[in-house]
Amino acid sequence: MKALVIAAHGSHLNAESSTPTFAHADTIRAAGVFDEVREAFWKEEPSFREVIRTLESDEVYVVPLFISEGYFTEQVIPRELRLAGWDVADWDSDGLSATHVTLTSEDTGKTVHYCGPVGTHESMTDVIIRRAESVTGDPEVGPDFGLAVVGHGTERNANSAKAIHYHADRIRDSGRFTEVEALFMDEEPEVDDVTDFFESEDIVVVPLFIADGFHTQEDIPEDMGLTDDYRTGYDVPATVDGHRIWYSGAVGTERLMADVILERAADAGAPVGDAVETVREATRAVGGGQ
Repeated sequence: MKALVIAAHGSHLNAESSTPTFAHADTIRAAGVFDEVREAFWKEEPSFREVIRTLESDEVYVVPLFISEGYFTEQVIPRELRLAGWDVADWDSDGLSATHVTLTSEDTGKTVHYCGPVGTHESMTDVIIRRAESVTGDPEVGPDFGLAVVGHGTERNANSAKAIHYHADRIRDSGRFTEVEALFMDEEPEVDDVTDFFESEDIVVVPLFIADGFHTQEDIPEDMGLTDDYRTGYDVPATVDGHRIWYSGAVGTERLMADVILERAADAGAPVGDAVETVREATRAVGGGQ
């Protein structure tokens, strides 16, 4: 038997934090390629520490639902899963290129294929674009539009910014959008000044966050001037300094994220068959703005 574990942060303070994780797990579960699909969290139940013990499968694919390589993917998750012989050097990564390593869970003896985070997978670029399509309601969005890919940014983890630049560069190179910029909350260039970085009248802003919460629902809308008080809400699009801002909210809530999780597992050898295409088709519907 084979199992998939989606490992996410979760939150004691925000009940909606885990909603995307459960939704993506349901999408993959419906594809029927794993005998078991299980969610696990750092701040909620079931926990990283106990999840392997809840599985009947002897072979487990663990995909971290995190944006970048760092403290959680390199220390917390491997420690809590009790992966024997784990050494981050085995990923042989430059901060973006971790794929997978196969180890044994010390206390259960199960084989664990531990994958790199979803946020650095090349398919995440497609999810950002799909998010732009969803918020504008236009499957062809791009020409005459600017796109801002927004990350948290932190001096404590250089890899945090690498993922943002990686996807912004890929979208810029594709030529789909007239302008593409990587912006941040806590480092330069800052999202507060988003309109200073674009000449396009229309700007789509996609935060590279896993779930909506304090940063995506309160900080970023207020910092960009969409509203003076997040509690009063804001329009999508909202007009700021003569630009129309199409603010999408967290990219991790986009249904196509399930595809990235599957592709991470497939890269580690999971026999997913045509499930990637099935999930891509099932999540293709484009909605309107918020």
